[in-house]
Amino acid sequence: MKLGTPLAPNAVKVMLLGCGELGKEVVIELQRLGVEVIGVDRYEGAPAMQVAHRSHVIQMTDAKALRALVEAERPHLIVPEIEAIATDELARIEADGLATVIPTARATQLTMNREGIRRLAAEDLGLPTSPYAFADGREALRAGAEAVGFPCFVKPVMSSSGKGQSYVETAADIDAAWDYALAAGRVEQALVIVEGRIAFDYEITLLTVRALGADGEIHTHFCAPVGHRQVKGDYVESWQPQAMSPVALDRARDIAGKVTAALGGRGLFGVELFVRGDEVWFSEVSPRPHDTGLVTLATQTFSEFALHARAILGLPVDVTLERPGASAVIYGGLEARGVGFEGVAEALSVPGADIRLFGKPEAFERRRMGVALARGEDTDQARARAVEAAGKVRVTRD
Repeated sequence: MKLGTPLAPNAVKVMLLGCGELGKEVVIELQRLGVEVIGVDRYEGAPAMQVAHRSHVIQMTDAKALRALVEAERPHLIVPEIEAIATDELARIEADGLATVIPTARATQLTMNREGIRRLAAEDLGLPTSPYAFADGREALRAGAEAVGFPCFVKPVMSSSGKGQSYVETAADIDAAWDYALAAGRVEQALVIVEGRIAFDYEITLLTVRALGADGEIHTHFCAPVGHRQVKGDYVESWQPQAMSPVALDRARDIAGKVTAALGGRGLFGVELFVRGDEVWFSEVSPRPHDTGLVTLATQTFSEFALHARAILGLPVDVTLERPGASAVIYGGLEARGVGFEGVAEALSVPGADIRLFGKPEAFERRRMGVALARGEDTDQARARAVEAAGKVRVTRD
């Protein structure tokens, strides 16, 4: 793709659907390459809007509103960043030749819905996954949970960052899990997935990049595995590299390669996997940068955001790991708008540490408002530094 000049007739235009903190970093990387960026989200002042050339507020699940905006802006590329999008309309937009959807409209349809991607991985590709069932009501959920066994996990088919997810230990917890899943799902769809628990040693995100090579063909590249720790389905810290056996790493790459090849297109994918010894199970995949991959801002020659920007533009990529590092989440800790941040200087005084404040207009108790990053001689030192730095930042009512 020939690059042009932003706001000029020859500009390459990218429309970002969803303007959270991950999208913000992608926009910054696109800006560095002279790309004109249009941010779109459901509320004003979202993080990526603050660094885009211009922005719009619409309900992205509204197919008519989405098409009208695409027709008005005429982007070359549409880059989804969240789940709550009218994906069927994206497919029609792509089929009508209005824009190219990253990585593809079909990939967006499949991955925005846990049912689509799980059936692709387990049933079409035959990849190892946890036992699972889908349920469209309380009784179906009860039967599904009995089938996969207790304890199990209940998740909305469309949600992110742990929203609506429950750990269900007995049948007595089914009703509460159903209510929570429906209340927190990204769209009003009465469908959940119930998954059996796998006794894994650790879980990883294998950042996988599909990019054009010098031969004009798409090649698959793998970043060093990212280890992470989650609480209630939401990541709280990550580190890179995660130590793995050579057999497990090969199996992880094989699974990630097959899933991303089936989805097609170009860009970076966050493939989540469970690992026990040499065994590996597929969990989920995001067709875009992953929150656990924020650590790459401290570890790689090019972060996951730079890799995504390069790949979607058809440019070369380099997944070199330069040093061990870690990330730790900075939570809001309170509910307020226009919050302040104290302790930043103290956080930046931690050896090897850096921080990113996302600029979200409103804080919640468990909302990610920033992230601490740290380098170290090894991941243990980097994790300790990242946690220390994150702990020094205090969110205040301002």
